[in-house]
Amino acid sequence: MNMKTKEETRGEEVENKDDLLSSYKIGKVVELCLSHRVVMAAMTRCRALNGIPNEAMVEYYSQRATHGGLLITEGTFISDTAHGYPHCPGIYQEEQVEAWKKITDAVHAKGAYIFCQLWHVGRASHSAYQPGGAAPISSTSKPISSRWKVILPDGSQSDYSTPQALPSSEIPEIIDQYRQAAINSIQAGFDGVELHAAYGFLIDQFLKDGVNDRTDQYGGSLENRCRFLMQILDAVVEAIGIERIGVKISPTMYTQDAHDSDPLALGLAVVKRLNKQQEEIGFKLPYLQIQAGTLSHGISESEAQVLRELRRAYHGTFMISGGFNKALGMKAIAEQDADLIAYARFFLSNPDLVRRFEIDAPLNAFDAATFYTHDPVVGYTDYTFIDGKQ
Repeated sequence: MNMKTKEETRGEEVENKDDLLSSYKIGKVVELCLSHRVVMAAMTRCRALNGIPNEAMVEYYSQRATHGGLLITEGTFISDTAHGYPHCPGIYQEEQVEAWKKITDAVHAKGAYIFCQLWHVGRASHSAYQPGGAAPISSTSKPISSRWKVILPDGSQSDYSTPQALPSSEIPEIIDQYRQAAINSIQAGFDGVELHAAYGFLIDQFLKDGVNDRTDQYGGSLENRCRFLMQILDAVVEAIGIERIGVKISPTMYTQDAHDSDPLALGLAVVKRLNKQQEEIGFKLPYLQIQAGTLSHGISESEAQVLRELRRAYHGTFMISGGFNKALGMKAIAEQDADLIAYARFFLSNPDLVRRFEIDAPLNAFDAATFYTHDPVVGYTDYTFIDGKQ
């Protein structure tokens, strides 16, 4: 299905070739000159012991860096209240910022770009992760149901804690944490940041009416439910500039009890506001990423239709993720359903994924049992390259 032309969609000069492995340029002042459309998606890996990036992470990210490629980091906590998973990195302490510099330097040495995904899990947490054992914060005081489990710091599983509905008077403090985390990311050498507004985490908890039961200016209408995201975006734009900020949403996904009664309307509401902000500023976000589906379940036809509508509506670079292999990625780019395709598990198990796509080489299988272990090598940096080397 042929969507709109790139010229209509982006208004920027790009190659005529519609191919997953063709080049693509983003930005006017902050330029990203991509040599291909294969993006490494954010993936939680739990290797940052005590929240500090380490040498194993330097190797992991540099292994997957290609000249002109774009990497998005694992979710990175913006504050001490943002935690909800063991041994995930932060970007709110000076020690963390300094440790990330080694990673960004290694990625840049390979000629690649790297964005830091800014993460606050909201109610997808447990009091064991919160300062003083406090309740996690959210848009609501409703806990995530017991069908979903949280991994505790000791590796055991438990029900999620009952959250505290964030008072409107305290929302500016959270917004400022995003702003400062963005500044810290640039100081750490990142080319930009991605606002994680997907997958049932804090911003998504404000966006979706299946979670957000507020009656104040942050709840009820689409205008109100989008307010938190847009206020965060405004603050981060002021701090580091719009051309350094990607946004990720997942309006069709139902995870951690986060769902919406009208995913298309929600997605279009976000797109409308992003379009308006871009028009007013005169510059564009590097991308809007939509996650719809997973490698296990793929993208359903109803989700695909939502993606098509959002693609038509959005005035900028459109990235999609969820269940793509090479053939599906090629098809999506060729039919102009997307400008960029983000890969997760295939990029995890194939550090040279782009090269394998280039020569149609078989892919390494991934080992799900090692996704969230803390070993600095196994299931992390020991996946082989096409030449057999690690």
